[in-house]
Amino acid sequence: MNAIDFSPLLRTAIGFDRFARLLDGARLQSEGQAYPPYNIEVTGEDRYTLTMAVAGFGSDDIELVVKDDTLTVTGKAPQAQDGEQRRYLHRGIAGRAFERRFVLADHLVVEGARMENGLLHVSLRREVPEALKPRRIAIEAAQPRQPVLTQEAA
Repeated sequence: MNAIDFSPLLRTAIGFDRFARLLDGARLQSEGQAYPPYNIEVTGEDRYTLTMAVAGFGSDDIELVVKDDTLTVTGKAPQAQDGEQRRYLHRGIAGRAFERRFVLADHLVVEGARMENGLLHVSLRREVPEALKPRRIAIEAAQPRQPVLTQEAA
């Protein structure tokens, strides 16, 4: 399947055209990338953890940037030490540079990131502003009308 038809949804919904573009973009982006592997875990009602396997990379080699609801994780290939020449019989640990992009849902913020045992853990949390949260509106009772007295000419 190369395309998703959203026309039935878009007939009755307003402002969801961005959603269709977002899904198509995510599909195209995921088809070409497999490195580095990652997990996305739900850790709470509004909390998530993105875990990427980045063996061979240090915290100075990785950059995280959030811009326009997109989290970009970039890894610069670790540099060999001066004058160091390596000869491999087998090279199975990737040491190449990478860039991964993740589209973030509305109001999803990156809380922080940490490296542990060759894994990069990025903590995310949904933070809906108070103005956008549902709130109950009180309905006031109508005041009974007072009769209006008019003076008639006698």
